[in-house]
Amino acid sequence: MERAVEQTKAGLAFKPPKTKYGKRTITLPPTSVAELKAHRKAALERRVALGIGKLAREDLVFETWDGRVRSPRSVTKEWGRAMKAAGLKPTFHSLRHSHASALIAAGVDVMELSRRLGHGSPAITLRLYGHLWSKTDDRAAAAMEKVLSGMGRQ
Repeated sequence: MERAVEQTKAGLAFKPPKTKYGKRTITLPPTSVAELKAHRKAALERRVALGIGKLAREDLVFETWDGRVRSPRSVTKEWGRAMKAAGLKPTFHSLRHSHASALIAAGVDVMELSRRLGHGSPAITLRLYGHLWSKTDDRAAAAMEKVLSGMGRQ
C-alpha cells in the first residue's frame, strides 16, 4: 500500500505519493529486513501488552509508543535533537542524499538509482547527483579492454 503521512491544519492525513514515480518497490538488504522484522515483533509485543491489539498488515512500521501515527514533523524534530546532542549537523533529509551517494560510489547506474529514489527521470537524478559520478572514464577503458582482449581468443 503506497501512502504518505502529511501534516495538515486539521491534523495528520494519509495521501498518495507526490508523483506516480513515488509508487515503487525497492529491495532491502537482508540486515535491514532482519532489523525491521525485529522492530515489528517488538511493536506487536508492546501493542498486546497495552491492549491495543495485533498489528494489521497495513499498519505503519514506525508508530508512536501507543500505536498512533507519528507526525513527520516530530520525526524531523527528534532527528534534529539527536544530531545536536551528538554534535552533528546533518538533517533528516540528508539520509536520502547519503543513501544516493553511497549507491553511486558502489557503482549503481543512474537508471537504477533514479528508479530507487522515485525520480521521474534520470535527468533529475543527474542534476542532483551528477557531480558524484567519476570524472574519468577508466571503467569504460577497462570494459573495452576486456571486450577487445576477448575477441583475440576466438
